[in-house]
Amino acid sequence: MGAVTSTSLAGLKLLSRGKVRDIYDLGDHLLLIATDRISAFDVVLPQPIPDKGKVLNQLSAFWFGWSAPIVGNHLVSADADAFPAELRPFHDVLAGRSSLVRKARMFPVECVARGYLSGSGWKEYRQTGGVCGVSLPAGLRESDRLPQPIFTPATKADSGHDENISEAAAGRIVGGDRIARLRDLTLALYARGAAHAEACGIIVADTKFEFGVTDDGELILIDEALTPDSSRFWPQNQYAPGQAQPSFDKQFVRDYLERIGWNKQPPVPSLPGEVVVRTREKYVEAFRLLTGRELR
Repeated sequence: MGAVTSTSLAGLKLLSRGKVRDIYDLGDHLLLIATDRISAFDVVLPQPIPDKGKVLNQLSAFWFGWSAPIVGNHLVSADADAFPAELRPFHDVLAGRSSLVRKARMFPVECVARGYLSGSGWKEYRQTGGVCGVSLPAGLRESDRLPQPIFTPATKADSGHDENISEAAAGRIVGGDRIARLRDLTLALYARGAAHAEACGIIVADTKFEFGVTDDGELILIDEALTPDSSRFWPQNQYAPGQAQPSFDKQFVRDYLERIGWNKQPPVPSLPGEVVVRTREKYVEAFRLLTGRELR
């Protein structure tokens, strides 16, 4: 099957269509389908990245299993062969790129852990000497490893850019005790994931997690986990602080769009074939390195 840009499963209730995922309501559970759509600068680009959705889905399933000792998660199954009978007619499109998950009420705060100074964190540091209210030592360079990982939450935006905020501001949204718990979980998940990735030759510069609470009050990890879409992955053997780093994530696409001078307004430029191919290679390579297996 070629790239999947959109799904339409007859007889099922489409709950939402995000930048990447199509979400269907199955009653007690949700069906998440990771398409091959790719976004950059909060805009979905015209060309999909073949197999990207499979990487996101299967890599998240790997991390959900690996991180379970720290916190529970929403995953019921990522095996389309084990899905309910009502989904069998759609097996070909679901295989490898879909997950059956528990429902949860999502907290309206993205939980970001940063171990290195890059992206919006680097920009903010140059302006304020810190990130999201966390003071950092003077004289740090772009891509420097931080003395210790920091928690830098962000508001979730339905449209436009998410906004970095302080832990105190996040606490005013979800409650002080709750944000302290989310901070501790975020940093614990980052530490465990970054250690595994480092052993596989990948630096996790930063990553974001999303959490929710089930109807019975359990706090769980939801959405995706430690993927090239939600993280900044750098090849360890090419790490050279003081500059931007090569990456396994969609920074490759962002760099192309910056290079051609796109003003981040419609019309959205097309991606050349070589950018599509190389981006797919980066996603698949990250999956192989982190999981030790081939993409299915």
